Amino acid sequence: MCLGIPMQVLESDGIAARCAGRGGERAVSLMLVGPVPVGGWVLVHRSDAVRTLEEEELGPLNDALDALVLAMKGESTDHLFADILAAREADA
Repeated sequence: MCLGIPMQVLESDGIAARCAGRGGERAVSLMLVGPVPVGGWVLVHRSDAVRTLEEEELGPLNDALDALVLAMKGESTDHLFADILAAREADA
């Protein structure tokens, strides 16, 4: 399974960028997505931006990553997916 981490571009030369996200910074290649402006968001796998992100995608992506961390600890993830659980209950 591959995971992508949402990261924000801090500096960019159009080919590579310094990005920050989820508590860390790293150098990221933009070769797969093209230039991304400072302040833009990308989904990073290893050290490559694999696609650009819209700001409204950040919450659900971070919730899913937080859920993975909680699940590995054996903790509940229900609070991260309250909208999905409510929709399921409404359909029942």
